[in-house]
Amino acid sequence: MRQLIFMFMAILLATGIAQAQGAIISAETTMHDFGVIKEADGKVSHTFKISNTGDKPLVITRVIASCGCTTPEWPKEPIAPGKTGEIKVTFDPAGRPGPFTKTISIYSNGKKGSFIMNIRGEVD
Repeated sequence: MRQLIFMFMAILLATGIAQAQGAIISAETTMHDFGVIKEADGKVSHTFKISNTGDKPLVITRVIASCGCTTPEWPKEPIAPGKTGEIKVTFDPAGRPGPFTKTISIYSNGKKGSFIMNIRGEVD
């Protein structure tokens, strides 16, 4: 009887996990350090690669930067399961000397809340 109950619970758990997967957003790296950049050299950009490791299409609904000096660009079309996409982040150092850390919040059907990425560096 105990074994039967244990097997039944294991089947329910496995079924629930398989059904709950959906789209899943992930990235190899969520931080980029520009190092020391010169204000006179102008804007700098970095492209983050994101992946859909789930089994349903990943839809990015919005991407918000923590500062108006940082501009994100993202794919408007869904990212198929097992495929990748790119989020390009551009930072404008004009009038911002010193160290900086900026947060980029990605909202999608691949995670409750936001998926966070960061850029940092120092403006010389």
